[in-house]
Amino acid sequence: MSLRAQIQNILNQEDLNFLLTNRIPRQALTRFMGWFSKIEQPFVKNASIGIWKFFSELDLSEAKKTEFTSMHDCFTRELKDGARPITQDAMVMTSPVDAIVGASGAIEGTKVFQAKGFPYTLEDLLGKDADIEEWRDGSFVTLRLTSSMYHRFHAPYDCTVDEVRYFSGDTWNVNPIALKRVEKLFCKNERAYIGTRLNGAGPLQGKRVALVPVAAVLVASIRLHWLDVLFHVKYKGPERIACSATFSRGQEMGWFQHGSTVIVLAPKGFALSEGLELGTRVRMGQALLRWHA
Repeated sequence: MSLRAQIQNILNQEDLNFLLTNRIPRQALTRFMGWFSKIEQPFVKNASIGIWKFFSELDLSEAKKTEFTSMHDCFTRELKDGARPITQDAMVMTSPVDAIVGASGAIEGTKVFQAKGFPYTLEDLLGKDADIEEWRDGSFVTLRLTSSMYHRFHAPYDCTVDEVRYFSGDTWNVNPIALKRVEKLFCKNERAYIGTRLNGAGPLQGKRVALVPVAAVLVASIRLHWLDVLFHVKYKGPERIACSATFSRGQEMGWFQHGSTVIVLAPKGFALSEGLELGTRVRMGQALLRWHA
């Protein structure tokens, strides 16, 4: 067994993993990593990316750049044009990110599940005054990004963003180990709410869909193209921001300064696309939710 495999086996032990990634000064370490990742000194940059490659499946063959100024520049990399074909089926919403399907299914009233036996409500996630009626008994998908994945997110359909909210919170790890141990974890972490209305003709026109990017330890900054603000652990601006920004399917909406999770909320009538299930890897632009009603 290789040294890398031995180290990964040790780190994958649940108790040790939870201890090392959660029983630490999470917010202080997250702020430090935000600073450290932007260091452009060549030795620091190259060593950081090299260690990252050693411990992950980092593949830069699809990156638009071949050289990076910092680890942060590598993390937020763009892809080559055409690297992600965009499904154009009018009855499906596409995945906004490269990710692993962490959880999916029907929303039971307003109850959603982060893991088996660990529910939370839409009110917990989006706030007591949020208008959640269109997602009552709807569908959800939790998309988990690993550190090595592409970390920009894109519109799942032709849509207009009409509201953004930002919730300041903690920075728990969001891996499966933590999700089985920390109740309502997504509702405790830093997160944004991106409210959209689907555009175009047909039965999906006007449907309300939400994207909820959730931050995590080391990865608590979110940038949205249509707002001149960086959401992060020290953000002190307004929680709710009204806006009107139109996107075509597959158009880039923003990125994680570092990555984490995106929760997709859809109205009743959508179901996970055929071939997708818990643990499936999905790419941005691939069919994610299909309209059945």
